[in-house]
Amino acid sequence: MAKLPSYALDVRLIALDLDDTLLDSNRKISDKNVQVLQKCVRRGIYVVLCSGRAEDGILPFVRRMDIAGSEFGKFIIAINGCSVFDMHERKQIYTCSVDSSVLLKANSEAEKMGLRSEVYSPDTIFYAEETPWTRKDVDMCGLKGKVIDDYETFLREKKFPKMLVPGEPETLQVLQKKLKDELGDSAVIFTSKPYFLEILPPNCGKGESINWLADYIGIPRSSTMGFGDSMNDESMIAKCGYGVCMSNGIDYIKNAADFITEKDNDSSGVGDFIEKYVL
Repeated sequence: MAKLPSYALDVRLIALDLDDTLLDSNRKISDKNVQVLQKCVRRGIYVVLCSGRAEDGILPFVRRMDIAGSEFGKFIIAINGCSVFDMHERKQIYTCSVDSSVLLKANSEAEKMGLRSEVYSPDTIFYAEETPWTRKDVDMCGLKGKVIDDYETFLREKKFPKMLVPGEPETLQVLQKKLKDELGDSAVIFTSKPYFLEILPPNCGKGESINWLADYIGIPRSSTMGFGDSMNDESMIAKCGYGVCMSNGIDYIKNAADFITEKDNDSSGVGDFIEKYVL
């Protein structure tokens, strides 16, 4: 089990998962977390929100942080690492997409089980049919939802960074195993929440995009820190110089992390840890 640091950590970039990490149970960022992260930016430490959400779903939290005007707060990582966005340039500076054959196969297998898949643009979630599960994702992400009549052609002709299949956890576990067996190394497949199964491009994740961004801005990968709680944070926890799991995180991520916060996401665990061991 990870221990707490015994010395001040050399950190120049902090990447932060949102749900159940930076956000509390009401999906809010506490005043304490905001104050500590603003202090990081003033000290020249990059602060990067790093979420499975699309870009427009992250922006409300960027506004709450009030750091985007700074050089050290201008980047966000979206769609579980498939996009790095520069808010000063207002453009993606890094992106990757899932092969259309993978999307079509995953969608076909999902539909056989009575499920509906979704794909994303920066501001919209697309699907063949609106269901209570697709509506749940739209509401959680704060994006627009749109039904596509010829969904298979849509998947075949356009590029998408990820596919998500929402549904009952037990059903998704069966689908996850089937897709992993059939798709092999052509996709990264995991549950970000028990009710969200995600299909991403190979060799793409939060950790890979953080490493790319560290190289891009010219800081050592060893000076990066990532905070997370769940399976979509695994590569970030593994690949950052310092991987930190929330005390409310799942045991698998706790065991993979270098450190575990003393406080949970409802008690400003991120801000507490940074204040004690970074600043």
